[in-house]
Amino acid sequence: MENDTKLSIYRAARAIKRKDNTLYNALRSIYDDSIFVGEISQLWPQLPLVANLRCGLWYSPKFHSTCYFKSTDGHTNNWSFNTSRLNFHIALLAGQKGGCFIVDSTRRGKRFPDSMSKTIPIWTCVLNRAIFSYLNKFSNNDSSLVDRDSDTGRNSVDWDCSLHLPLWVSETEKAAIEDRLEGWTKDLEASGADIATLASCLKKPLRPLWISQRTVIWINEVPDYDSWNFTPIILVSSSSSNGVTQHRMTSEFSWNYIPGAGDDEESWARGLSPKLFWNHAYDLISSGPDSCNQKVADIVEKDRVYRAQRGQNAPHITAKSSVSGSSPNLPCLEPLLRPDLSSLTMNSSEKDCGIFWLGSTNLAIGVAEHASNVDCILNCDQWPISVHHQEAGAHLFLPIVNSKMDRFSLFDNLSSAVTFANSNLTKGRTLLICCHDGEDISVCVCLAILISLFDDEGSFDGGKSFGKTGITKCGMRRQLVYICKFAIKARPSRGNLKQVFSFLSSGKSTKFGDI
Repeated sequence: MENDTKLSIYRAARAIKRKDNTLYNALRSIYDDSIFVGEISQLWPQLPLVANLRCGLWYSPKFHSTCYFKSTDGHTNNWSFNTSRLNFHIALLAGQKGGCFIVDSTRRGKRFPDSMSKTIPIWTCVLNRAIFSYLNKFSNNDSSLVDRDSDTGRNSVDWDCSLHLPLWVSETEKAAIEDRLEGWTKDLEASGADIATLASCLKKPLRPLWISQRTVIWINEVPDYDSWNFTPIILVSSSSSNGVTQHRMTSEFSWNYIPGAGDDEESWARGLSPKLFWNHAYDLISSGPDSCNQKVADIVEKDRVYRAQRGQNAPHITAKSSVSGSSPNLPCLEPLLRPDLSSLTMNSSEKDCGIFWLGSTNLAIGVAEHASNVDCILNCDQWPISVHHQEAGAHLFLPIVNSKMDRFSLFDNLSSAVTFANSNLTKGRTLLICCHDGEDISVCVCLAILISLFDDEGSFDGGKSFGKTGITKCGMRRQLVYICKFAIKARPSRGNLKQVFSFLSSGKSTKFGDI
């Protein structure tokens, strides 16, 4: 009887939670919070608005860019500076524009997610320290970078390297983080990141500022961001931090407010994406709770029918040809971004270049149908795509799943992927590597191919140099930083990166054969 009572209480609690966390409640909460985000962004309208993936992407109809700072990197006693998520493009954007907003949200009970409280402050501090070290190295050669110290007569770089944390982070925790800063800075410098470009772009050190719905702002006293002696990274927590469920009403509907409603979208969105939501936001919000689910189902289904024909942004790595005797073209890696499918058609002088493309399967379908310059496709999605290539061996389907579903799926398929790439690159073919979203598995496959088949100078040699030198974690990190510099939406998971390292360490990547 006691167990039945506990089970009944559990079921009742779950039923109440499901009632509160309906699709309409989530979308209406996001919509209301987006009004706050819009108001804050207008305080400094010149600064770009950036969404922290994935939750932050729901809170505005238009973002300038996205970033990926994980809250787990800021959890107490788990602080981290991750070189696989450098977000350099955000630092460069802030340097170009004089600062930026980053939007995120958090569940009930917190004003800010840990990504804003600690992960981003750590990131700004480590980048500042690396820039300071770089500027000091070259201060004697460029007097414009330095100030003259009147006491010593020596040149010194004026650059704030302090760790700036919000007031609610304790001094004990701050001290523990500061003890790790030097090691993280060395990791960044060893990763091969382009600190020189960052130093030339940023005129003032990065510094985080925090704004939530509880922040008091005097509109007539908002300072000009140009007046600050730092480059502001303005962290906007979009949700109300009220600890109790808020029952809200309009003239037509009543609904329950959900703080951080955009989080964990797989559990509530029913296939709806932020882009689809904002394309139909007014209709969904005004329709009310009763018809919301059906409207979302209709929107998602209509999008599913024609989304395969849409092109998506896709970074790729271009390899310039270099001919040595009668040998096939040996490409040297040089990065380049293409904004959309319309630019996929290349002129004849560029056709001989070897190309790595990274993207989603939606892009691959568009490439297969419209682009003449992509010769072969390596599909790492769970589902096949229709590809009509005339040349043999120009398409390989490897159904790879995420490490959370299968810890060895990527590892088991990498040998086939590298062999396929080797065979096609040797023939001078261009290569597209795709997965479901172009952000994780395809990035890891590309990483394995670059390390296995190219030497340290970026020249294709079919794996000869790798067979002699092997792999280190530092070397793998440097190659990943190189890829992520251009694939700015790359989010390789720790589990998949472990599988890549295991594959490269096992020696399987040095044994190639024809498919």
